[in-house]
Formats: sequence, C-alpha cells, structure tokens
Amino acid sequence: METLLIVLYLVALTILGIYGAHRSNLLMLYLKHRKNATEPERRFAPDELPLITVQLPMFNEMYVVDRLLEGVAKLEYPKDRLHIQVLDDSTDETQQIARAKVDELCDRGFDAQYLHRVDRTGYKAGALEAGLASAKGELILVLDADFVPEPNMIRKMVDHFTDENVGMVQARWGHINRDYSVLTKCQSMMLDGHFVIEHIARNRSGRFFNFNGTAGIWRKTTIEDAGGWQHDTVTEDMDLSFRAQIKGWRFVYVPDALAPAELPCEMNSFKTQQFRWAKGSAQTTKKLIGLVLRAEIPWRVKLEVLFHLTNNFAYLFLVLLALLQLPNMLIRRHMDNPELLLLDVPLFAATCGSICVFYLVTHRALYDNLWDAIKRLPLMMALGIGLSVNNARAVLEGLFGKDLEFVRTPKHGVAENRDDWKKKKYKASFPIHSLLELAFGLYFVVTIVLAFVTGSWVTIPFLLLFMIGFLYVGTLSFFQAR
Repeated sequence: METLLIVLYLVALTILGIYGAHRSNLLMLYLKHRKNATEPERRFAPDELPLITVQLPMFNEMYVVDRLLEGVAKLEYPKDRLHIQVLDDSTDETQQIARAKVDELCDRGFDAQYLHRVDRTGYKAGALEAGLASAKGELILVLDADFVPEPNMIRKMVDHFTDENVGMVQARWGHINRDYSVLTKCQSMMLDGHFVIEHIARNRSGRFFNFNGTAGIWRKTTIEDAGGWQHDTVTEDMDLSFRAQIKGWRFVYVPDALAPAELPCEMNSFKTQQFRWAKGSAQTTKKLIGLVLRAEIPWRVKLEVLFHLTNNFAYLFLVLLALLQLPNMLIRRHMDNPELLLLDVPLFAATCGSICVFYLVTHRALYDNLWDAIKRLPLMMALGIGLSVNNARAVLEGLFGKDLEFVRTPKHGVAENRDDWKKKKYKASFPIHSLLELAFGLYFVVTIVLAFVTGSWVTIPFLLLFMIGFLYVGTLSFFQAR
C-alpha cells in the first residue's frame, strides 16, 4: 500500500510537471514572437467596409443590458454598416429593458433588432444559431452581456478580413472591475495570462487558438462551413474554433483591440463560470479528440491542441496530489532511503516556478508593475489550488455525464468599489462540494501541524498554499452564499 501511494504521488506530480513544462514552452514562444504583430493584408476603403451583425446573446441580464447596448452604440463604425441583434432568452425584467433600449437605438438611426425565444433550446449556442438565420452581416461580432467594447475595437480588427482565409478575429478581454476586491484582482491575473501569453504564443507561432465566446468577429461563411453552432457541449466557442481551424480557416488575435468585461465579484459565481469552462473543455475533448488525431495538420499544432483541450484535466491530478500529501509525509519518515522522494521538491519548484514567471511576465507586459504582481501572486496560486475540487468535478462530469445545461454566470453591473452586489437579484447557488473544500482546508491544517512536529520544513511553504487555497475558496463560498 505504501508503494502504491508513493507511485500515485509521483505520477500525479510528474503529470503536473508536464503541464508546467508546457506552460514554460508557451512562455518561450511568447517571448520569441511577442514583437511579431500580425498585420492585415490591406485596409478596407471607407466605401467597402463589410456589413457587420453584432449578436448580443443574453439571459436575465437586467443589470448590464443597458450598459452593453450603449457600448455597442459607441462603436466607431458606420451606422449603415452595422446591424445589431439582441438575442434575448430572458424570463424576467430584462425583456422590457432590452426592448426599450432597442427601440431607442432605432430612433437614433441604428438598425437594431430584438429577438426573443421562449424555448431555450441549445442555450447560448441555440440563440446564436437562431440569430444567424436573419443576420444581415457577412461578418458576425459576438458580445456577451457583461462586456463593454472599446469604441475603436472593430476598426482594429476588421481589416484582417481583407484576407479571404481569415475566419475569425479575437480581441483581448479587459476588466471593468479589476480592483473591486482581492478575488477580482486574482481573476484578472489569471485571465491576463491567457490573453497575453497563451493567445499570442499560439497564434503567432502558427498554432491553433480558440475564440473565447465573446469579443470576436466571425466570417459568417466560416461558421457555416465548420458545421455551425452546435450545442452538444457547454463550450460551443471552443468546439467551433477547432472545427473551423481544422477545416483550414485562419484565426487572428489582436491584443490591441480591447473589450473590458465585468469579473464575477462573488466566489460562487466565479466557481460557476470555472465549472462551465472546465466541463465544456472536457466535453469538447471527448467530442473532437478523434477529429484532431486524424486531422492533416503539423504534429506541433496537433500536440498543442491536445494540451489546450486537456488543460483542465490537470485539476484531477492536483486533487490527487492534495489527498496524498499527508500519507506521503508520514511514509517518508520511516523509509530506509527517504531521499528517494526528495525529487518531489524540484518537481514542485519547477511547476510553481513556471507559474510565477508566466504571470510575472504577463503583468509586466500589461501594467509595467512587478511589485503589484509579486504581492498578488501567492494568493492567485492558492486560488488556483482551491478551485481544484470544483474544476476536477467539472472535468469528470464533462467526460462521463450527459447534462448539457448551460448555467450562466450571474452579472451584477458592478464597476466601482462602492457598488454592492449583495442586494442584487441574481446569485449563484452554494455548491455542496464547497464543504469538501473546507474539509481539505482543515486536512491541510493538520498536515502542517504534523510537518512542524516531524521537522518536514521543506514541504511547509507548499502545504500553506494548499491550506490557504482550500480555506479561502470554501469559506468565501459559504459566507457569500449566506
């Protein structure tokens, strides 16, 4: 049994180390290509600008719908080249607010259309699919309800479509309420790593990257050619992205085009969002793994797609690693050659080190403030660990479950520190597995006490990250739900 536990421990740590090495590889690709910005083939003349349909899918978004539509109205693009579709599946006051705002936009000279479905078949993918049937534009801009695009966003993106092979252009997400709380600061750091390093590294090195579900412009024929919006996963964006790129369509990432969004300000909403993303990536992996392996694409592209699709699988091994910390520490106390297990120290250090450098480079690139990142980094790492139970459960549900319900992330219209979300109508439910997060936190309290008693000093910094992460996520989930 002891041998089995040690083997499982080392296997989990090795797999996490492999994902850490992949993260380091993305960082190297970013550093190599960060100055190689993709330029459009040419610029559209004013009289040849393509007609763009702006699709705004929403479900019960009463606090942000007005802000979204006003942001769309401020886009610097000719009114006669813009078609606005509000794709509303709402069941509450959002309907009246959205209808009134659409009427106002029409009075202001916009071509705006309100479409309401009483049957939410396919959820967001179904709404996008239904809207596509009456979309006037040859290009389709998708914006989620919690986004407020910068006025010049379209103008920074649209010229890439002068290349007939370009099927999608993605903007970078910004953050409306980045400094609202410790939680939103940590989330912004996580997302910045994805949009600065991962997207630039993948796109500029010739690898596939994914449309992020919002703040991207699609060529309508690309959507149709790739098989359209499908709703057999809860990450329809990732699914369509890889189907389109395997078909040969080229994607472009434009980090200078910015679309700020509202970050979830309560833990349970954040966990709902993370759960959907992790579950959907597992569903997409199960759906597309065969297609990817059979695709006639370079091996380096294929390998990156596999890492990208299975990235959330690392949470399964993180939970296993957490479970095995205490028995591993106790077993090594009476081993004849305990130094054999000391290889976990460099593996831990390499994995944590890759994370640290990854996010410090990101923060420096965006904000030119390393000290701010250094202060925030330990809690962001702890938060990632604390999410492991939530996201591992999502991966298992995505692989083995059949539930395809799209659970939206509640938005509260929170932008300033003085804004209060607690009295707002929408709240995420308290997930019962949060009790397991609290149990893990207490488990690591005991483990740290025993580490002090047994003199296992080297492991204590890593154990503290686990303890803080699980207690922070579990405790905040419980008290905010109350």
